[in-house]
Formats: sequence, C-alpha cells, structure tokens
Amino acid sequence: MLEVLLDRWGDGAVLAIAGAVVGVIFGAAAQHSRFCLRAASVEVSEGVLGPRLYIWLIAFSAAVASVQGLVATGWLDVSTSRQLATTGSMSGAIIGGLMFGCGMILARGCASRLLVLSATGNLRALVTGLVLTLAAQAALRGVLAPAREGLASLWMVPGGAARDLLAWLGLSHTVAAGLAAAALVLSLALARRQLVPLSRSLAAVCVGLAIALGWAATFAIAQASFEVVPISSITFTGPATDTLMGLVDNISLPLGFGIGLVPGVFVGAGLTALAAREAKIERFGPDTPMERYLIGAVLMGFGSMLAGGCAVGAGMSGGSVFAVTGWLAVFCMWIGAMATHRLLGSAKGGAKRAAPITPPVA
Repeated sequence: MLEVLLDRWGDGAVLAIAGAVVGVIFGAAAQHSRFCLRAASVEVSEGVLGPRLYIWLIAFSAAVASVQGLVATGWLDVSTSRQLATTGSMSGAIIGGLMFGCGMILARGCASRLLVLSATGNLRALVTGLVLTLAAQAALRGVLAPAREGLASLWMVPGGAARDLLAWLGLSHTVAAGLAAAALVLSLALARRQLVPLSRSLAAVCVGLAIALGWAATFAIAQASFEVVPISSITFTGPATDTLMGLVDNISLPLGFGIGLVPGVFVGAGLTALAAREAKIERFGPDTPMERYLIGAVLMGFGSMLAGGCAVGAGMSGGSVFAVTGWLAVFCMWIGAMATHRLLGSAKGGAKRAAPITPPVA
C-alpha cells in the first residue's frame, strides 16, 4: 500500500501527508491537555507538584515508552536518526537549553505552545512565533549563524554510541520501555489524585503517542522508498522556518514531513479550540508587554537551533530515543526556565517593597 502511494505521489508528498496527520493529532491533543513545558517548570519552581507537571510527565513518559517499545519489538530502528547518528554538541545543548528555557518564560510558551495558541486566536503567540522563526532562521543560515557555530563547537560529541544514553547506562530498549511505562502509570495516578480530568490525561498520552507515530511513519516511508529518507519525528523550529520560507521566499520548497507538520498542528489545535468554544482573540496589553515576548522569542529561536531542537524536538523526540544531547537540552531548559521564573518573581517582589507609600489625601 505504502509503495503504491510513493510511486503515485512521490516521497515528498507522502511525507508531507504523514506530517499533517501527525500534526493534527499532536495539535488537538496538546490543545485539550494544555501540554506545556513552561507551565510545568513554573509549578516546580514555586515548589508545587501540580497538574501541569503531571500532564508533561504523562506526555514525556508516553513518548519514551511507545518509542522504546517499538524499537524493542523490531518495529522501529532509530539508529540512523540525526539525534543519534550524527555529531552533536554538548555545549550547544547546555547553552541553547538554558537560553530556550529563559525565553519560554519571557514569552509565556515554548515553540509548540505558541503554535497551538496561535491557532486559538492568540495574536501575542502568533507575533512571538513569527519572531522566533526569524531568529531561528538567522541562527541557522543568517547573521547569527557564526555565533551559533562557535558556541556549538566548544564541546562536540561524535555520533553513535557516544551519543546514545542507553549505551552509556548499559540498558536495553526493553528495560527503557518498561521503566517509562511504569513512570507513565505513576504519572497518570498522580494526575488523578490532583483531579486532572481523565480526558486531559488521555490527551497528554496522545501527545506522547504522536511522537512515536512520527518516528514510525518516517521509518516506514524510509523502508519503502528507493530514495534516502531521513528518520525524524515532531520538532517545530526547523519545520517552522521551512514553512515560513516557503510562504515568503521559495514557493518551490521541497515537500517533507516538517512541511505538513506545522499546518497540521495549527489545524488540529484550531478545530479543537473551536469545538470546545475556547477560541478567542487575545492581544498585547499593559500586563503583557510586547518587548518581553520579543526578547523571549529571540532567545528561543537562537537557543533551539543551538540546542538541536525545541522543547518538543530536542526534549520529547530526542529524549524518546535517548539521545544524550536531547536529555541534556531538556534538563537545561528546565533549569533555565525555573531560574528565570524565580528571578522575575524576586524582581517583582523587590519592586513592590521599594514602591513609595502615598499618604492618603485629606
């Protein structure tokens, strides 16, 4: 069946359709579950183990369990993926992860969350996402590329076993899948105790399963194709830059998984918001200063390209295949986000204490 589709439409079109399907599932699930790394990191930085944290843990553990389960049973081989096979940057994961974590606090959302919110009518997220995409393009091929390359070259790690966390730990894919499945069950139980609606917990599971579906779809297409097809899953910064360039600069941009993914997520999130009557226009205001969002967007755009992906691309997709750089990047995103939130909270508290007391008017 897949061979017939590839012969009729070509690799690029089939990959784009697969990306769109995966994107719709991810967008709908992310919107309903309120999946968001920023929100989870804010809870933890405030000393709260709450529903937002458990939603993120459910999605992450579901992604790891399903991907490692597919690998353990022979349905998937990710050894040739970019996250494992090619040279990576440990310094990029650290510095880029910290920058991305700081940026998503300032912009009130990571790259995936901004795309999902844009589909619900949030104009702040739309503008911030566009600036993030431009900054990422500048870091990839533009004026910021030399800085990114210099920081990335500080500490490199070769592809293969050196970049495989399971090889470092001496664990099998079966053990990894079992541990992740146990973490998933525990996260679901804790979410239930926090009175998280079951539908949102199941939607978070679907977020993780969408990661596995992305890996499985591109792997199946690569196996059936006569061309070299890269194995990949959900990530947003790179595909968003490609989509933007296709819209404004190069209409003949080759089709691929990422080209279908971005509009798929937008459609899935938008339809879900409309069905739940959650779509509404939101603009910048006194409590949502534009400059803060734009600074956050630039930090995330540059940081994601330096770290090898966004919170989903490096953290979820890279983490699900146990790429060392992926786990390191998402850890640094957590650290950067928590530190930034605490610093902003301290600054606000200091400003309130320093505010002069105006005597009452007689």
